[in-house]
Amino acid sequence: MTTIMRKDTGIVGRRRPGHAGGIAFIVGLALVIGTGRAAAVETADATEAGSPPAAAGGTAGPPAEPFAFADFTWLTGNSRQHESILKTKYFTGEVRADVNYVYDFNSPEDHTLVGSSEIGRTNEFQVQQFGFGGDFFYKNVRARLMTQFGMYSTMTPRNDASTARGQWTLDNAYRYMSEIYGGYHIDKLHGINIDAGIFMSYVGLFSYYQFDNWAYQPSYVSSNTPWFFNGVRIQIFTSEHLKIEPWIVNGWQSYGMFNEAPGLGLQVLWRPNGSLSLTSNNYWGKDTLGNPDRERLHTDNSLQYKYLDRPAELLSKAAFTVTIDAGCESGGGVSCSGGSDTRPSQYFLGYMVYNRLWFARDRYAVTLGGGQINNPGRYLVLVPPINGATAASGTPYFTAAPGDKYKAWDASATFDFMPNEFVTFRWEYNHRVSSVPYFAGEGGVTPPGGNTGPAGSAVPGFTPDLVDSEDRITLALLVKL
Repeated sequence: MTTIMRKDTGIVGRRRPGHAGGIAFIVGLALVIGTGRAAAVETADATEAGSPPAAAGGTAGPPAEPFAFADFTWLTGNSRQHESILKTKYFTGEVRADVNYVYDFNSPEDHTLVGSSEIGRTNEFQVQQFGFGGDFFYKNVRARLMTQFGMYSTMTPRNDASTARGQWTLDNAYRYMSEIYGGYHIDKLHGINIDAGIFMSYVGLFSYYQFDNWAYQPSYVSSNTPWFFNGVRIQIFTSEHLKIEPWIVNGWQSYGMFNEAPGLGLQVLWRPNGSLSLTSNNYWGKDTLGNPDRERLHTDNSLQYKYLDRPAELLSKAAFTVTIDAGCESGGGVSCSGGSDTRPSQYFLGYMVYNRLWFARDRYAVTLGGGQINNPGRYLVLVPPINGATAASGTPYFTAAPGDKYKAWDASATFDFMPNEFVTFRWEYNHRVSSVPYFAGEGGVTPPGGNTGPAGSAVPGFTPDLVDSEDRITLALLVKL
């Protein structure tokens, strides 16, 4: 029998196929499995089945542990640590801290930042996230708990409109939990995990936790797509190189269900060698609150490639990533393509590219990157928090109606100092541009005297100061124990 081990290795599907993307994905998957090149893979921050190598003398041993054949700590969205200092026989502990200072050149008077799921305040020190928890494992039974305190405990729940449906204030129920699930490991193939609860999704490649990423502020393809799912996942490791992971979830980054249909998804993660990682996440759901006729499709596909690895040289390592997303909504007053005045086209197209260089045995690193999106209908654009607006309330100051146009692009430069595996000092510059006024200008987005009336509502005599670009510098201290 294999044992259950904690292993921070890799990517999970965060957090949509168009029809052509879904067909290509299925055909590609069939070819991979059919040629026997399948190999097991693990999802970010999820436990996976461990097993020793085959016994000597030709006697077949248990299947190889997924992803243990190479060092994948170079991947973005993945912890760079090789060891845990809080590991015991039945529990591996984890503590994370993320503290930042963001200087916004627009200098909004209310210190509010618009358009990011990673940063909420500017020109002041903030604890973005502090969490503790870990992984439990005993006799093939597994569980994970990770708490969240700080800005994440208010910013993440406000981006979920499903909490406006029904009673029991789901946003408060889960506010201080980023991951909470239980599961069971089955000793078949190279390991099968069945988990139920709230788990990370990794649609958009980057991790929810900044310590694991190459940059602090990811591009829109990552920042505007799901960080978590609430439901059931089945991780199937068919070999030491391939993981296939179907999901049945409440919806698109949602604590509850928007309508009556669950969200369905599938991730395929393939790592043929230690220098290449390919991920495809595909999703279908009905995720417009109160509109059960509208369907969403989305596909998210990433390539990560390490093209240099010379530990003894000044330039010790180099790698790049490419992520391409496509999706659309149809029904309920909109169409995927070929829209009309009465049924406008509503879709999402985007990409992001990053290149990272490590220096001096990986103690220093520089990352350059950015991306673009086009999202008519704005269904994946983060609602500006004007007068306390949330995803559920919306706001008349920035509508998200069928036909509303939205395009954006960004670029970033990041410098990391990593004296050891447990801490990162980060400096980052971001330039972000929108096709319409969207970011907070000098006047901010808060009415004089504070939020007034229902969340997001119009306030007589008040107009938020929205501008079409922003420049900011982020300083952050990131710790993982």
